[in-house]
Amino acid sequence: MARVPSSAVAAAGLVGGYAVARWTKKRPLGGVVLGAAGLVAGREWHKRGGVPAAAGLGALYLAGFAGAHPLAKKVGAWPAVVGAAGVVAATAWAVADRSAAA
Repeated sequence: MARVPSSAVAAAGLVGGYAVARWTKKRPLGGVVLGAAGLVAGREWHKRGGVPAAAGLGALYLAGFAGAHPLAKKVGAWPAVVGAAGVVAATAWAVADRSAAA
């Protein structure tokens, strides 16, 4: 069975967490989605790149979540979340997924 790239899991966690929080109007539920995806992606990052990769990508994941909030005031909520998810996904692919895909 093919593995889902960690970059896709991380992007889905950011976008999915926001979507769940917005549509259910329950921010903690969105946080559960964000956290669960972050844990799954983090486990893969650790397997593929060890502690440095997992720590760096985990910090970027959290920074993407936190950074989307002030960015949303300038460009709108969805563009901010999708932009943050894209940055996290591209970086995760370059650090962890690219070598697994080869």
